[in-house]
Amino acid sequence: MAANAVLPPPSKRRPVSWGSPLTYALALAIAAVSISPVVYVIVGGFRTTPSIVANPAGLPDPWVFDNYARVLTQSDFWAQAFNSAVIALGTTLSVVVLGVCAAFVLARYTFRGREALYTFFTLGLLFPAGAAILPLYLMLRDLNLVNSYLAVILPQVAFALPLTIVILRPFLAAIPRELEDAAAIDGTGRLGFLWLIVLPLSKPALVTVGILAFVASWNAFLLPLLVLSDASLHTLPLGVQNFSSQYTSDTAGILAFTSLAMLPALLFFTFAEKQIVGGLQGAIKG
Repeated sequence: MAANAVLPPPSKRRPVSWGSPLTYALALAIAAVSISPVVYVIVGGFRTTPSIVANPAGLPDPWVFDNYARVLTQSDFWAQAFNSAVIALGTTLSVVVLGVCAAFVLARYTFRGREALYTFFTLGLLFPAGAAILPLYLMLRDLNLVNSYLAVILPQVAFALPLTIVILRPFLAAIPRELEDAAAIDGTGRLGFLWLIVLPLSKPALVTVGILAFVASWNAFLLPLLVLSDASLHTLPLGVQNFSSQYTSDTAGILAFTSLAMLPALLFFTFAEKQIVGGLQGAIKG
């Protein structure tokens, strides 16, 4: 062999790290704990009540579809689903519009008291909604808003705005000033800059706050329970309670109703999971 032959570099063995397997095992355990109740409720809707009583942890044998069919043929279910959709969409749209307007001002404008105002919004994260239920009900009653969609939408928007602003402000502040200067040279005002540049660039954050507001509104129970005494305005969470009270012995039917009530929010959240993760990561980086 020639003296000047080049020998291949020694192979570098990657040290074994037990951090990743432990992390994955912990993540799988947490996922199993979180998903198991949802799977149990959905699968339980395909069983009969006697089989659930005899073997609560068993699988459907045979699979029964009558429970879901019975719920889907009830007019009350579709009326409650419509009410939930109206309230959730109204809340989501209001939260996104008001939140992006407030966050844009706090991120792109310089004025006295800006940080104090931002701190005031962030303090809203520490205020529990349950503590304000009684005075909130009295205020809505004095405004003649009880038994209306606005009685649920307006408080939900108010309680969702702090988190919305906290997520949106870093996104809007991270947009380079050069883009704003270039837009101003082209004759684009601040509103045009917001509409044409800021909103498209902030899509992950907007989707994130929209989904969080929608899911929270869809699953809300305490506020609709207090301000919606008219049964025709009840939402699906209240419908689950009414169905459970009416059919106490029909465990399988209650599970089927519960599954259908949570299905829209569950699917909505699942399909937009990547957008939520990206939006929260951008907020943390900002």
